[in-house]
Amino acid sequence: QVQLVESGGGLVQAGGSLRLSCAASGRTFSTYAMGWFRQAAGKEREFVAAISRGGGVTSYAESVKGRFTISRDNAKNTVYLQMNFLKPEDTAIYACAANRYGSASSPPVEYDYWGQGTQVTVSS
Repeated sequence: QVQLVESGGGLVQAGGSLRLSCAASGRTFSTYAMGWFRQAAGKEREFVAAISRGGGVTSYAESVKGRFTISRDNAKNTVYLQMNFLKPEDTAIYACAANRYGSASSPPVEYDYWGQGTQVTVSS
């Protein structure tokens, strides 16, 4: 049982950077894999990145590979998404999620807990 709260979203120009944070409350954070998902206006939810419970395995959507980096600090109960070279098509609500099986999976249905999301807007 965890609660997730995202922060760090905002308005940036194309080519800029943002770092999103997801703070978790719960005694078992280190046992969960964590993922980032996004949903743009008029589109379905899309997988962005995931990280295994120990941080040793990461997975990225092809659209963000090489630009975004997911990381976690289990001592701080926090997962991060560093976003570089942002594009207008990255504009979306970004949400973090946790799954209890600990693998860096991509299907949203495999995640058990979700944050409320934070808005990222990239202007051209």
